[in-house]
Amino acid sequence: MAASPGPAGGAAAGAVHGSGPFGLAFDCGLEIKTRSVEQTLLPLVSQITTLINHKDNTKKSDKTLQAIQRVGQAVNLAVGRFVKVGEAIANENWDLKEEINIACIEAKQAGETIAALTDMSSLNRTESDGQITIFTDKTGVIKAARLLLSSVTKVLLLADRVVIKQIIRSRNKVLATMERLEKVNSFQEFVQIFSQFGNEMVEFAHLTGDRQNDLKDEKKKAKMAAARAVLEKCTMMLLTASKTCLRHPNCESAHKNKEGVFDRMKVALDKVIEIVTECKPNGETDISSISIFTGIKEFKMNIETLRENLYFQSKETLSAMLDALLERTEDFTDCAYTSHEHRERILELSAQARMELQQLISVWIEAQSKKTKSIDEELELAILKISHSLNELKKELHSTAAQLAADLVKYHTDHVVLKALKLTGVEGNLEGLAEYACKLSEQKERLVETCRLLRHVSGTEPLEITCIHAEETFQVTGQQIISAAETLTLHPSSKIAKENLDVFCEAWESQISDMLTLLREINDVFEGRRGEKYGYLSLPKPMKNNANLKSLKPDKPDSEEQAKIAKLGLKLGLLTSDANCEIEKWEDQENEIVRYGRNMSSMAYSLYLFTRGEGPIKTSQDLIHQLEVFAEEGLKLASSVQAFSKQLKDDDKLMLLLEINKFVPLCHQLQAVTKTPLQNQVFLKVDKSITKTRCIMATLVQLLSLCYKLLKKLQMENNRRVSVTNKDSVDGKT
Repeated sequence: MAASPGPAGGAAAGAVHGSGPFGLAFDCGLEIKTRSVEQTLLPLVSQITTLINHKDNTKKSDKTLQAIQRVGQAVNLAVGRFVKVGEAIANENWDLKEEINIACIEAKQAGETIAALTDMSSLNRTESDGQITIFTDKTGVIKAARLLLSSVTKVLLLADRVVIKQIIRSRNKVLATMERLEKVNSFQEFVQIFSQFGNEMVEFAHLTGDRQNDLKDEKKKAKMAAARAVLEKCTMMLLTASKTCLRHPNCESAHKNKEGVFDRMKVALDKVIEIVTECKPNGETDISSISIFTGIKEFKMNIETLRENLYFQSKETLSAMLDALLERTEDFTDCAYTSHEHRERILELSAQARMELQQLISVWIEAQSKKTKSIDEELELAILKISHSLNELKKELHSTAAQLAADLVKYHTDHVVLKALKLTGVEGNLEGLAEYACKLSEQKERLVETCRLLRHVSGTEPLEITCIHAEETFQVTGQQIISAAETLTLHPSSKIAKENLDVFCEAWESQISDMLTLLREINDVFEGRRGEKYGYLSLPKPMKNNANLKSLKPDKPDSEEQAKIAKLGLKLGLLTSDANCEIEKWEDQENEIVRYGRNMSSMAYSLYLFTRGEGPIKTSQDLIHQLEVFAEEGLKLASSVQAFSKQLKDDDKLMLLLEINKFVPLCHQLQAVTKTPLQNQVFLKVDKSITKTRCIMATLVQLLSLCYKLLKKLQMENNRRVSVTNKDSVDGKT
């Protein structure tokens, strides 16, 4: 789950990123080397397979021989690069140096053997009928290939151990600094330690971000994303909560607030280590396995096996499975917020499923005693009936949870309770605090309950994990907001206490927004639209048959590409801030120039978030489409600016047209870049596109600034003209 952009607050505040296609990358030598090892492995496997699978004909043409030799040489060269990377990793990790070096030596020997066995000059050749008869030692090639793949696997496993150890060391450093932060008593000392803490969090964020990108298991990836999102948001909370404690050392609610942040960060750090080391403390079971949708899926699979084997399952097992599944529906029927109609329908469908299982068991027993065509048909009908009932139950449960979530998010988007808590805080109103704290607690319980229901109908394990994360976030953040509000109410003039409450409220608002995104994703999975991406605002979606988009296949960048894209993205993010500053100057926010400028700035910010692995843009295809729309908006803005220029005097008009003449070609160039096929060189295309977007945004900032100045000048001249006209009119009357 991508974390929402939070308030700026030092180096560590925005540190935890890098979960998307262009996750922010650091120049971490080990990470780059490890990725190089993995990237070298793929062509090796392909080339070795080609060698081993070549036909065993005794006669081969000279062209075939040359091809075999080229493959052998390519394998040897790739092994050479692989060995260099492995040796570099070994030199940086003395505890594993010997093991890595031995594996590298084996790989090098195997590569040289393959090259020798496929060398044409070493083969016995007899010319006959224009063909060359060769005696290739295929057994030797296979033996060398096995040794090579074995040694490559050893290096990769050892490199993986190095990365895990590095993450653990980084986590331990963060924990040690957190312990010092917990005990600090002076503000000056806190600033020094927090600066160190920020640097350590940056290092940890990048190590875990790269690890998250490398995870193949979507479930683990979702868990890692959730833990890193907690660390990102809590870093800012830690800063303001600690400062509040130092400013008000005798305030119990301030200490409670700070302790809550520290506790949550420690749990998140432990979660990360559990994921990378693949161990669970005390044999802990996975709570996401209690999903009703998962239970329905497993139950249907079990009853469908009866078509093939009447003795594969026992009646008792199926009955127990259905009982356990229907027991979980009590989370819906016992929920105070479930409507009467939904509750009745769920109970009705549950009873129907039980009845149809009994009917299935009855037919099943009969089918075991006598095998006839009519019995087979009855069994098939019974299976279809119970499957249909369970599908109807799924629909009803999804409808119940989705409706509750949609209504709740819609009802709380204005954040009335949060605004009231802030107001009671600055007024020092303790009675008001008690009233609105009670309302927030009610809101929290309802959100937690809704997340629990959404988890049952989420449909995929990653979405279940996201629901659990949302549930925990509302549970913890709700209580922290109340303690932060209590601190402000006791110290209404405290700026830092007010800032602290704002930070916790922003985290709550961000989670409400994330819940809406989560609901959309759950609906997509349920309706079979999984993977469909949402366009920006109400702009048109890309055509499904767009050849340009089809030519772009999802790919994974290496660390150098990531770093380059991230750097470009950072500059783009700064330019969107500059553009927003220019837009805010305009009094008429509905002005066409302002409207198009705001759209472009918002889209550019989405592109910036994409380079950090966040936001609505998820794939390279989405990115290219967004850039096409961005260029179109730019041309519309240029047209509006041109219309505005007609109101200006010649000198001013010329100055503005010169800027337009810089701006329009850049938009056309961006369109050309997005439409040019680069034969799957996705990252080269993305690099060029974002570079061009940056140029457009830089020109846009200048254009907006100039338009604003010329508009002000025009207004002043018009006012002066009106004033003179009025004066002349008065003088004439006199």
